[in-house]
Amino acid sequence: MSTHPAHADLIDSSYAARRLFITLLLMTLGGSSMYVVSVVLPEVQKEFGISRADASLPYTLMMLGFGAGGLAMGKLADKWGVHVALWIGAVGVGSGFVLAGLSPNIWLFALAHGVLMGVFGSSSTFAPLLADTSMWWDKRRGIAVAVCASGNYVAGSIWPALAQQGVEALGWRETYVWIGVVCGVGMLALSFLMRQRPPLMATSAPGSVQQLASEKPFGLSINTAHALLCIAGLACCVAMAMPQVHIVAYCTDLGFGAARGSEMLSLMLACGIVSRLVSGVICDRIGGLRTLVLGSVLQGVALLMFLPFDGMVSLYVISALFGLFQGGIVPSYAIIVREYFPAQKVGVLVGAVIMATMIGMALGGWMSGKVFDLTGSYHAAFINGVLWNALNLSIAVFLLWRTQIKKKA
Repeated sequence: MSTHPAHADLIDSSYAARRLFITLLLMTLGGSSMYVVSVVLPEVQKEFGISRADASLPYTLMMLGFGAGGLAMGKLADKWGVHVALWIGAVGVGSGFVLAGLSPNIWLFALAHGVLMGVFGSSSTFAPLLADTSMWWDKRRGIAVAVCASGNYVAGSIWPALAQQGVEALGWRETYVWIGVVCGVGMLALSFLMRQRPPLMATSAPGSVQQLASEKPFGLSINTAHALLCIAGLACCVAMAMPQVHIVAYCTDLGFGAARGSEMLSLMLACGIVSRLVSGVICDRIGGLRTLVLGSVLQGVALLMFLPFDGMVSLYVISALFGLFQGGIVPSYAIIVREYFPAQKVGVLVGAVIMATMIGMALGGWMSGKVFDLTGSYHAAFINGVLWNALNLSIAVFLLWRTQIKKKA
């Protein structure tokens, strides 16, 4: 398989579809660490005798590493090919799970998540694969990127339930070791099928309408527009992290047990798959920016529903709705970058926005635990999420308003 750029005829081809399927599998394996740690959070807190905020530290460090690693892996993939980043990611995910499973204290456990599973591991299977997928599709780019991003939620729908069964049968440590072996070996094998470089992207002629639009996205400078997208990405994911990171612990506190919480997390993320696919279709029709506005509104509604309802049945329903409402938000950023920014910079710009979203997930996971420690409940943490979501929505609406101003000018 050639490591030279592919011919443009392969865009939207059957080869692109096969590559998309492999990408989906890679993201499913690489995304495992993002969700398994939430399942073992109560067990880790109990074994190490630490606070809820400290027990959330491994997730926080992993998401920070995920974001920083995604930017670095994106640059590496641009230069050497996405398969090289995936080789590193396979080693990072596999060794990270094993080391975490053998850790004698919370600090080594947290470092294994932040450095191995975050910086060098799962980061290779998100931003680099989103950018890579966007370059293999034209007519169906929205749904293709959505399918790729769905791998993250396929991981969330599969791994929490498997991990919970492993914890009950084997204990959390042995479960971690086995997940590391399966994911590390699987990623390494699949990465050899990704050696073909994507087709070179066409560039707009100097002075053309397309070039002028991409150099002044939303009528703003590239740096200003990109900074606003990054802030929006951070804000939406601070809000998004609250239910995803703490639903298992929340259910444990309510007396429903960790198993019910794991089921709710799996349901939430399974519905997120549907949401991402539907959002991809919507994105192809109305564009990435309007899709972002729609997803932000719906995520805010779902977060508000957690406030008055805390019964087991209602939490199952709200978890499903939360997954259905917010699944299309993160992929929409990759589409927005492709639609409004210079094509030559898509890799690094997508990587930076995804890094901001991962920082948001990290901050949201830790912040929710800290609010819980200060207040003794998750009620204030849900309110905190609603406020961060409002910031995301205000930026999205502002950028949409700027596009309308440009059309009228």
